[in-house]
Amino acid sequence: MSEEATLDEFAEPAHSGDSQERQETPIGELPTNWGVEWLKDVVKINPDGFSEDDWPSEMFEYISLSEASDGEIEESQTTPVEDAPSRAQRTVQEGDILVGTVRPKQRSHGFVSEEHAEKICSSGFGVLRPGTRLNSRYLLQEVLSNRFFSQMEAYVAGSGYPAVKISDLKKHRVAIPPLPEQRKITTVLYTIDRAIEKTEELVNQTERVKTGLTQDLLKRGINNQQMVETDSRFGSLPETWELRPLKEVSEIAGRTAPEKDDTECWGGDIPWATPSEITSLVGQTIDDTEEQLTELALDKVSSNLLPPMSVLMTTRATIGECAVNTVEMTTNQGFKNIIPGKRLDTWYTYYRLDYEKDYLASLSKGSTFPEVGKDTVENFVIPIPPLEEQRKIGEKLRSVDEQILSYKENKSQYERLKRGLMQDLLSGTVRTTDTNIEVPEEIAQYG
Repeated sequence: MSEEATLDEFAEPAHSGDSQERQETPIGELPTNWGVEWLKDVVKINPDGFSEDDWPSEMFEYISLSEASDGEIEESQTTPVEDAPSRAQRTVQEGDILVGTVRPKQRSHGFVSEEHAEKICSSGFGVLRPGTRLNSRYLLQEVLSNRFFSQMEAYVAGSGYPAVKISDLKKHRVAIPPLPEQRKITTVLYTIDRAIEKTEELVNQTERVKTGLTQDLLKRGINNQQMVETDSRFGSLPETWELRPLKEVSEIAGRTAPEKDDTECWGGDIPWATPSEITSLVGQTIDDTEEQLTELALDKVSSNLLPPMSVLMTTRATIGECAVNTVEMTTNQGFKNIIPGKRLDTWYTYYRLDYEKDYLASLSKGSTFPEVGKDTVENFVIPIPPLEEQRKIGEKLRSVDEQILSYKENKSQYERLKRGLMQDLLSGTVRTTDTNIEVPEEIAQYG
């Protein structure tokens, strides 16, 4: 499926004709040839309980709420019977749908595949076993839909431990298209789910590659150089590398903030970064911020702008998170920023400091509000390869990060596409009835 896939590749808008007329229902407007049923009337709920006498062996596979998310059961835990949680009360079969009834906002729902059949699940799930009128994988998409979530929210009880009772789960309503349409709807959404899953795998694989590459490049450098032992925490390093404190190869620039009630200082056009913007950053560069300062603000706090391609590093509370600015900007007092000198490459500095952030955090002071001071940052020793080698290291790691970011953007596109398709397909706004969609066996076998 292409990144630019749209609705038209799978389905077509509803058109005139008896089969395409619509009706108002308790769960919204739907096609007239779709049914709306109470959940209890079309599925068996918690069909297979058991007692202590039913344990098949001394060990069992247990599916807890934390193992299910967004329609997938990620794993199960091998558990001795003697350590069985009190919630281990239900057996599941292939094709069952697990609905997390505790803290429903977490959407701890999952499809029971052949891999997880006959395992034991938590009583925090409602186990749904579809009858002859429902395709199991279609029911999964229904359970993941906003309209099903809205019903769960309406029935949730408790604040510290919000949950939906099984008796209330039975009262949920679900839309029942004709089975052939259920299969086609599910095929579309299942196809996108697999694309999301494969893209997530690419992200994880590339991140593992980056971890290994980072360790190799930042310890051994480029081209298998002669290594020499040092008396530092770095152990052996390439013989052409030096160890220098940051203050010898860069300028360390701390920043402060004007008073919040000083209206003359705020609302200008100078970007002003905060640590939360760095920790939530997608990618490694920053060019815009939520708040901006005026030129007057810089005068009042005796601050200069950071030139582009500085390394912004958080040193208060969250320590060692880095970003590279692509425009002139300033930051609040939660940073110590590194302006590389002629002997230091920006991207090498970024990756080196990111690699060393745990060690840097260990040098912080303060218990309730840990912070790394300017003196500590200035005297923080790092290996300094020759400048050209620094650039090559930065380029290699930057290239991998750009690939990871590209995969993540693709995943986000698929997720947005699925959200739109779920809304349109599960409401019958867009129909699959007259489309040539080949239903795969992994859907057809479930009803």
